[in-house]
Order: sequence, then structure tokens, then C-alpha cells
Amino acid sequence: MEYQEIRNIYKNFYYRDFEIYEDSEEIQIIFDFEIEGLSHFNPVFILPKPKDGRSVTELKDFREAAFSLGLVELISYWKIACPEYVTVECGSLDEEQISWWKKLYYYGLRDFFERNHIAESEESFMKLSSSGQKITGREDTADYSGNLIPVGGGKDSFVTLDLLKDMRSDNKVFIINSIRSALNSAEAAGYTGEDLIVASRSLDPRMLQFNKEGYLNGETPFSALTAFSALLTAIVYKKKYICLSNEENTDESTVSKLYSKTLTFESDFEEYTKKYLTDKVYYFSLLRPLLELQITGIFAGLPKYHSVFRSCGVGQKEGVWCGHCARCLLVAVMLSGYLRNEQISEIFGRDILNDMDMLGLFEQLTGMQDHDPCTCTGTGEEVNLAVNMYLRRAEAEDLPVPALYQAYRNTPYYTYYRDRRPDLHRYSTQNNLPAEYEMIVRKRIQEL
Repeated sequence: MEYQEIRNIYKNFYYRDFEIYEDSEEIQIIFDFEIEGLSHFNPVFILPKPKDGRSVTELKDFREAAFSLGLVELISYWKIACPEYVTVECGSLDEEQISWWKKLYYYGLRDFFERNHIAESEESFMKLSSSGQKITGREDTADYSGNLIPVGGGKDSFVTLDLLKDMRSDNKVFIINSIRSALNSAEAAGYTGEDLIVASRSLDPRMLQFNKEGYLNGETPFSALTAFSALLTAIVYKKKYICLSNEENTDESTVSKLYSKTLTFESDFEEYTKKYLTDKVYYFSLLRPLLELQITGIFAGLPKYHSVFRSCGVGQKEGVWCGHCARCLLVAVMLSGYLRNEQISEIFGRDILNDMDMLGLFEQLTGMQDHDPCTCTGTGEEVNLAVNMYLRRAEAEDLPVPALYQAYRNTPYYTYYRDRRPDLHRYSTQNNLPAEYEMIVRKRIQEL
């Protein structure tokens, strides 16, 4: 269906309510959204409870966090028909909050807008308002400490877990749904039992059916949903820090569709939560000062994780590498800056750097072709630096040169980059790390 056509039919979207249920084992939140004239939608979020017996569902901070989780969840259902008017009936938003949420929705839906050929301004795409009462509840007097670490199964997660290993006794790992690669990463780092928190997020099947029927579809800002669900979890488990694993590259133009992974969003989120939700939890990305090539270098020195990490979007849920997508190729190239090709082939289960069918994707990653093949981190400059790191080692150590890299040596890119060296000790001061965590990261990159 066409955007304007369906938007003219369905003009109103309502965030009707959120209901919280708690027993001795878990907390369940059921949201109620409605596209008027089309359907209600009732997604569910379930969080296991800690064993300390603490009841949180009457806390004002928790209820605000649950309400806010619904505000970020609703965008997955709004996009079915993109109603012009969105009314929040179960809570109150002031003008500053309305502007904040519209910014998140607008920039978090850039891929969706592009895919559906939607040319709207931040002002025009949605009229957001609220008609509900302010959230109420009792104050939280508990002391918060330690880290909540969201993981997804990629090498960045392992690097964060390794950097924070000396805080192990006060860490919790957080995963949304039982994604195999994420579970493998947590368990490989020794996080099991009560130290591993696995939340369940269930999509309403009616949304999936409408997608099959041709209603509008596309990517939504999942990292923002991770942020708000992690905040809610931190409140339940009394964790002071939420430690993400986003690096500096997420602010680059080549990955600009990943707004909810950027430093801008991170800072906006922290400011918003302090003003409207809680000042007991601090949200930041531990790897923000680093580039992808530095993170890869740290990970290359953690061989016990090489067989279990997964960064392939195609095979992540099943815990496998597809071995043919741009993301797989990018990871292989970045690792080649530090590992031998046979080690890389063992990781992927195939000799990806000798596969000339990947040449087109390789040229896109290096910048020889204009099209950006994937919204994944790793700039074109870093890709070229990694290739030349391998080629210099190949010459010095008499290593075989993979077919993709043989082709690369016949291009001007090789001439330009062959004598350039990455600054592996580089540290970006544009970050939100607390001082103690800055010291951890600075010390580690000096070892590269």
C-alpha cells in the first residue's frame, strides 16, 4: 500500500493503556495500542524478578519506565499505517517531552521512510499529544550499584564484558529474547543463573499479519527499545550503570540511519531520564571512545571467544554466520588486520576472503563503489587500513594473500593506503564515560 493512501484512511493512533502484573517469578507489562478503524495491538514485555523479594510495580520510577517503554514500542505499530494523529491516553507529556519523542521517532525511522519513499518533515509526519494523567507511585529509596550490560552476541559485547571483568561480582548481563548468539556470548563470559537476565518481548501477531497483507513495514529504532527496557530492568535490579557497547563509528555518516546508537541519542536519553524518570541510573557506552579497528584489536586478543561470537544479522538468531552478507565480510576484513586468513576461515566456516563472488561487496566496503552495503559500523578508511595491515604482515611473514586482497593491490586504493598506519592508541574525548571507566578503556588500548 502507498503511504499517503493508507494514511488518509487511518488518521488516528491511540496509546490506550499499559497494564502491569507481578508475581513471585516475573513482571509482565501488556500494552494497548489502537489504529482506529483497523485494530488493537497488545504486545507484551516480561522480565524475570530478582530473588531479593523487592516489589517494584508501585514505584513511580518503575511505572514511568514502563509507560516510556510503551512510548518507544508504539512506533512499531504506528508504522503499519502512519496515522497523522497520535494520542497518548495513559500518561502525560509536556511540550518538551513531545518534541523529544518526535525526534526519536523521526530520526529512528529514517530507513523506514527511505524504504517507503516518504518525504515528511519532523514537524509534519506526526501530531503527537497526550490526554492522560501524570504517572504516580511511591518513591524509590533503594541504593543502586554495579553494571547492567546489554549484549547482542557480537565482538563488541565480548570486549565490554572483558573490560568490566574486574567488576564481575556486581555485573548483570541483559538480553532481550533468547537469541542464541547473545546467550552464547553471556555464557562464554561466565554469566549464567541470576547474573543473566533474559527479558521476553512478544510482538502482536496482528501486526505481523498486516505486514504480510502489504501494510507499511520497515526498520524501527530497536536500540532505543533496548535503552528503555534496560532502564526498566536497572530499576528492578538496582543497577547504577547501563553499559552499552556502541563505538564512535555509529556517529559516522555511513551509519547515520542508526540514530539510536549515536552519542547524540545517548546524551539525549540520559538528559531525558534524569528529568522525567530517575536519577539513580546512568546510561553510557563503554566503547564510545574507540573506533571499530581498535575494538577488533582488543577482541582479536580474546581467542576463547572467537568460536562463539556472531555479528551476522542474517544468522544471529540461530547463532550462525551466513558467510555471504556485507556484515560477515566486514567482520572478516577487520579481523584480518590482526589474524591470519586460516584463523578467519575457521571462524566463518568458509574462506570468505578468497571468494571472488564477494568482490562487489568488498568494493562497497572499501569505498570503491558509492553504495553503502549495510548500516553497520566500520568506516571505509578503517576497512582500507585493515586490509593493508594484513598485506604488510603477509609480506613480512610470507603469508598467502587472499584473492580479494590480490585484486585490491591492483587499485589506486592500495597505493594510497599501503604506507598509512592506524593510530591504535587514539581515544575520543567525545564520550559520556564516568572517570573510573575511562581509566579502564585508556589502559586497555595502550596494550594494542
